[in-house]
Amino acid sequence: ERGGEPSAVAAERAKRREKHRDDGRIEDPDATLRKLPLERVFVDVNVDVDVDVGGGGADADVSEDVSNPAPSDAGTSLSRRRVPETPDAVQLSIFSNRFMGIAEQMGRTLQRTSVSTNIKERLDFSCALFDPSGGLVANAPHVPVHLGAMSSTVRWQIDHWCGEGKEGLRPGDVLVTNHPQAGGSHLPDITVVTPVFRDGTIVFFVASRGHHADVGGQTPGSMPPFSRSIEDEGVAIKAFKLVNGGVYDEEGVIALLRGSRKLADNLSDLNAQAAANRRGIALLDELIDEHGLETVQAYMRFVQQNAELAVRDMLKETARGLLAETKESEASSESRDRVRLTAEDFMDDGSRVSLTLTLDAKNGSATFDFTGTSPEVYGNWNAPPAVTSAAVIYCVRCLVNQEIPLNEGCLAPIAFVIPTGSFLAPSERAAVVGGNVLTSQRVTDVCLAAFRACANSQGCMNNLTFGDETFGYYETIGGGAGAG
Repeated sequence: ERGGEPSAVAAERAKRREKHRDDGRIEDPDATLRKLPLERVFVDVNVDVDVDVGGGGADADVSEDVSNPAPSDAGTSLSRRRVPETPDAVQLSIFSNRFMGIAEQMGRTLQRTSVSTNIKERLDFSCALFDPSGGLVANAPHVPVHLGAMSSTVRWQIDHWCGEGKEGLRPGDVLVTNHPQAGGSHLPDITVVTPVFRDGTIVFFVASRGHHADVGGQTPGSMPPFSRSIEDEGVAIKAFKLVNGGVYDEEGVIALLRGSRKLADNLSDLNAQAAANRRGIALLDELIDEHGLETVQAYMRFVQQNAELAVRDMLKETARGLLAETKESEASSESRDRVRLTAEDFMDDGSRVSLTLTLDAKNGSATFDFTGTSPEVYGNWNAPPAVTSAAVIYCVRCLVNQEIPLNEGCLAPIAFVIPTGSFLAPSERAAVVGGNVLTSQRVTDVCLAAFRACANSQGCMNNLTFGDETFGYYETIGGGAGAG
């Protein structure tokens, strides 16, 4: 015996080694080697390597004992696929780009099928994927103020339709909303949300937000400069099923949008958004068919966790750098691991945007405290909390020096304090049309100033609108960004 092996087994091993030595090959004495004509190899980084073997070549030796013969069809390995507990670096990058690619394809579909200048030429739209709880998974590089705010929209719809005693969502439903209290930004930005079902269960959400050229209101273009309440700004929709169980509710949506100056364009663009979502669902179905639902959802979480780790690393590094410079800076050191910074800016009427930013160098967290911000104004530069959240997540993502998608993980280390009743958390009837295009820029400037990342931008998106009772046109004129 050798090492406890029966003598017959040891003799067989010795015979095999001698045979393969004659062939000029070296064999691990603890391995079983089989010389066979190789036809196909199917490799999956999450499972074993499957070898598909042809039969009967002249050099084939089929007398060798093989304990686990390879399957004849490489595709059968999918049924044995193991759900990863930890991410593989290569697969993480692949899935991250696959998710982003789906959102980009949604955007291309929306651009091609829309009719309005706003969406087709100005590209004032955004598309994204969300997890079953409404957390952002991945987005295309579209409009930042949309992307950071859309999670609030999806979550509001989940709570509204799927809460206790509610009718719920089913395959074929397509939801429409634009109300600031429902996670919206301003009324022209209409969001279309579609649940993605698998075996009767919601596994993802896809959503597209597009700026419609007119949704009614005081002036053509639905960006009235002197609006005082949300009723002055156009049609406000909290929750509506554009498609209910596969049935398109054309009469209902026409009734909702009756105040629009260009109803036909609204309907066409809504249909384009629904088509973009349908494209996203088809691509997600392909991804799930290819890798399995459990693996796709596992990497969905890994992508979010990777973004969280990247943001935490950035916040730790920033906090440590500021703590090291405490004596020379205006930052106040609260403890060995925490640093507090402040910044503020003012609107044209004197309203203050005040930020106290607290960074924790130990756990890589940050608190954005807007206490001290001025109260709600009797004007239209009030901004819903979703807009402030979008501005913060955009700034944080810009400061991360890694290629990560902007997703919910970026917000995991972030805490918000936004005083209710301030013009960053206004009442339900407050006018908000300027908050999305003006206040969002000021909040961004304040956040970047607190981080000492760059100088202020020009602080506005410069909106130009014109039209009459039959149409409305809306345009944005670009401005400068601060050095940094």
